[in-house]
Amino acid sequence: MKEWDLKKLQILRALHDAGTVTAAAAALRMTPSAVSQQLATLSKQIGTPVVEARGRGVRLTGAAQVLLRHTEVVFAQLERAGAELEGYARGDAGLVKVGTIATAISRLVVPAAELLRQSAPAITVSVREIEAAAVFEELAAGEVDVAVSLAVDAPTARDPRFAVFPLLTDPLDIALPIGHPLATAPGLRLAALAEESWIFGSRGPWRTITLAACADAGFVPEQAHAAADWPAIFSLVAAGMGIALVPQMATVGGWRRLVAVRPLDADRPVRRIVAAVRAGTEEGALVRRVMGALRHAAELDPFVKLN
Repeated sequence: MKEWDLKKLQILRALHDAGTVTAAAAALRMTPSAVSQQLATLSKQIGTPVVEARGRGVRLTGAAQVLLRHTEVVFAQLERAGAELEGYARGDAGLVKVGTIATAISRLVVPAAELLRQSAPAITVSVREIEAAAVFEELAAGEVDVAVSLAVDAPTARDPRFAVFPLLTDPLDIALPIGHPLATAPGLRLAALAEESWIFGSRGPWRTITLAACADAGFVPEQAHAAADWPAIFSLVAAGMGIALVPQMATVGGWRRLVAVRPLDADRPVRRIVAAVRAGTEEGALVRRVMGALRHAAELDPFVKLN
């Protein structure tokens, strides 16, 4: 049986994820020469090259792809082992780091943390606000233990690094300036807003969601302003500078007094919120407890619908 060095396998996986030796070295806090040396040693160990030259860089060989496929299984199993040992060692106590989008903090993560404080006060939940797509990168890097984000940015079911779980469906409303002619129109449809000036991000998930919802309604929205921060979007709408699709999870507090928020019951545009963990860790006691609290918080939210 070959003796495997987990560090070399981590370097191989980092090269696969990063694409270049330099980027992999930066991610691992190593020098590029050290990464190259470790890959050369790994090639000698398995008896065939794991990288080959391609232009000024390198690419993984077929042998490396075979090794990576098994490596993901090994690392997932090691995560399971760690999660099981953690359960024995800590039980209902410990630290769980949650990375989450901003709108999920007040409506999902904080209620979940309050539920845990009542049922398991020795569990500490540490919350980090992270952009929708970046949260899964932080999860993969081990910077957070649980990611709460948009399904549109979530890993696919075939990604062996993650386990993904649906939490809830968040309906999308339309935010109009106070006094807009359609602010009180009955049965408002997205198609009636095709000629309006729209506000959404220049990139990222909210641009994707807005364009998709409008495409389903049969038009391409004219973007008057680019903004991704909800206070900025609501401020632009309140100033009469345009309209925007907004998730119900974001339409809380004083914004409803400054803009007209209308449901789109006939069109039913939505965004879906999911939670993800690294493959194998879902079996750990702490992560299971936090996931249960998140699901419970989703069930208690009166403004959204469960998946």
